[in-house]
Amino acid sequence: MKPGKLLILVNDLGYFVSHRLAIALAAQQAGFTVSVGFGELGNANISSLARQGMHTFPVPMRRGGVNPFAELQSLFSIWRLFRRLRPELVHLVTIKPYLYGGIAARFARVGGVVSAVAGLGSVFVRQDYRGRLLRVSLYPLFYFAFRHKNQRVIVQNQHDRDVLADWGALESRRVCLLRGSGVDLSKFTYSAPPKGPPVVSLAARLLREKGILEFVAAARLLRARAVKARFWLIGEPDPGNPSSLTEQALSALRDEGIVEALGYRKDIAALYAQSHIVCLPSYYREGLPRALLEAAASGRAVVTTDAPGCRDAIIPNETGLLAPVRNTEKLAEALQWLIEHPKERAAMGRAGRALAEREFAIEKIVDQHMQIYQELLSKC
Repeated sequence: MKPGKLLILVNDLGYFVSHRLAIALAAQQAGFTVSVGFGELGNANISSLARQGMHTFPVPMRRGGVNPFAELQSLFSIWRLFRRLRPELVHLVTIKPYLYGGIAARFARVGGVVSAVAGLGSVFVRQDYRGRLLRVSLYPLFYFAFRHKNQRVIVQNQHDRDVLADWGALESRRVCLLRGSGVDLSKFTYSAPPKGPPVVSLAARLLREKGILEFVAAARLLRARAVKARFWLIGEPDPGNPSSLTEQALSALRDEGIVEALGYRKDIAALYAQSHIVCLPSYYREGLPRALLEAAASGRAVVTTDAPGCRDAIIPNETGLLAPVRNTEKLAEALQWLIEHPKERAAMGRAGRALAEREFAIEKIVDQHMQIYQELLSKC
């Protein structure tokens, strides 16, 4: 089938650039005309995307918005964009795009739909009454958004697929399991661990669910034990997310001096090359965390949590160590063991690089997306 118009819809245009641009460029090379709809600009440069031949379209869609009138406006605006562009395929990335976009695609009679579930996020973390009530209220949206007649739903770990299938929101025949969004192995390259005191890095949006506070608390414990190491916190607050650290809280961490808050950085590959361990103590319900894939590609041992997505990004005790969710003591123990065992730490880093080469190469992920696109296009 001859490629047609592809519209990729995301919450944050910066996320598209960091996590989906390679797929969009490959689609262009395959003959697709690629457009991108987005809710927030993030750190993206629209002019740069335009020079690469991609049209961008803002949509009134806020990640943290809960006002029902604003959400209906988002849904209507997405439907109107679909009707205006008439894409053969839409690729819907993260929760609001795949919920609202999945519904709008059915009403707009879009030929094929790719819904990318990049983790289930905070909706499925909370187990209190409000969390359960929220999931009950969202169930009709999930059900309707995943019932397009020509659709594939991409998940990044088995647990997410099982949760959605057991919930009754997703039919197994629609699911494709892909190992994350891929990593550029030519950018994140293996290098020998640097000399000097071990550096432990955490690179993420500064959300509580990413385990930021547990990371800081573990660093405090290790400082009290006189364990010699440096702790880097790489990232910035996310004002659109109610779970984000505030600027005041981040300033207090800087003043305390336990961790070094480096802020938002684009040179993650260089920072990982200067690190010895990468830590992500998340309980966010990740898909397959990009930070851990990049750490593996960089040849760095990992400490992360025994949580869906995180545990799927490593081979336990071979490329990294797992700690229980929200357990500062166990997290500190895992970090201390790697800090004090440099030979084993280096061996885990080499095993991580081999894992990245086998499973996480961006070229492999891009090829899998192109196959999905062609399959759906053949049925349009």
